[in-house]
Amino acid sequence: MIPAVLPTYNRAPLAFVSGQGSWLQAEDGSRYLDLGAGIAVNALGHANPDLVAALTAQAGRIWHVSNLYQIPEQERLADLLVENTFADTVFVTNSGTETAELAIKMARKHHYDAGQPERVEIVAFEGAFHGRSTGAIAAAGSEKMVKGFGPLMPGFRHLKWPASDADHAAIRALCDATGALLILDEVQCGVGRTGRLFAHEWAGITPDIMMVAKGIGGGFPLGAVLATEKAAAGMTAGTHGSTYGGNPLACAVGARVIEIVSDPAFLAEVGRKAGLLRQKLEGLVAAHPEVFDFVRGQGLMLGLKCKVAPADLVAAGYGQHVLTVAAADNTLRLLPPLTITDEEIAEAVRRLDAAATSLETAPAASPV
Repeated sequence: MIPAVLPTYNRAPLAFVSGQGSWLQAEDGSRYLDLGAGIAVNALGHANPDLVAALTAQAGRIWHVSNLYQIPEQERLADLLVENTFADTVFVTNSGTETAELAIKMARKHHYDAGQPERVEIVAFEGAFHGRSTGAIAAAGSEKMVKGFGPLMPGFRHLKWPASDADHAAIRALCDATGALLILDEVQCGVGRTGRLFAHEWAGITPDIMMVAKGIGGGFPLGAVLATEKAAAGMTAGTHGSTYGGNPLACAVGARVIEIVSDPAFLAEVGRKAGLLRQKLEGLVAAHPEVFDFVRGQGLMLGLKCKVAPADLVAAGYGQHVLTVAAADNTLRLLPPLTITDEEIAEAVRRLDAAATSLETAPAASPV
């Protein structure tokens, strides 16, 4: 008999009733150090007082009016994003998946209105993940994502990954030369996660369209598509919409998140703590050469490439009351709140060390 909740998730045997900062409390009262942050969503930790205040204040005024009317909170969020990024305009959504759909539509409409309706093909990279809608899985193209859900949306070409450094350097120049639009997916790596407000800033490039979600709401469902005026020119009244997207509750929280995270001092602290965490993780890898291979990633978006199944490490972490996230390519993802403290970083690595030790001493760790 099928359960009341559609069984599309392989859930851990844990349920949490409260959280504070980098910690979650389970039903039995035990506390877990959260290095997943809701998969990079709780950028400012659990029950952040600034976000609680913003949400509570807005909840006492108005929750929803629809986009039939002006929404001052939405305009405030859009203004902040325009002030702090390359963008000239913003469309607010509820999720990252929705941003993928609009990015596809926006790019194709741009070329249609420019008198090039045949320019519909979007080039993406194999192994990418852009959400689970039909358009997003077509963009990803992997068998795991698309099997059983055909026919797929046409108009996507997939290139091998990793691309070379020369390819990276050529992409922006190629877009400029051909008039193609550069679309970046910063749903997970944006909003301070890498130590810059958005990860593309490290590369010194400027996209035409960018997808943002996860951390922008600090735990409240929120996403946004940022675009230049040129890229968005085709998106006129009636070409796209959302009933809930840009509602006052979400935008009040999102605006506060951007105010906090865009502060250069806050981003500098993210970078400092990222360096500390990486240093300690390098020591962890050296101490457990049969479990870990190397550290990868940037900022507070790090991964431990494993020699054992990441799922085994996640499960061993439960025993040490530390939460991590398994990822592709045999990697254990570490996505702590950007507000994690130095003491919590030290405690996190201590618990990961204990988890790794428990696998080494177990009768048989799962091979890759």
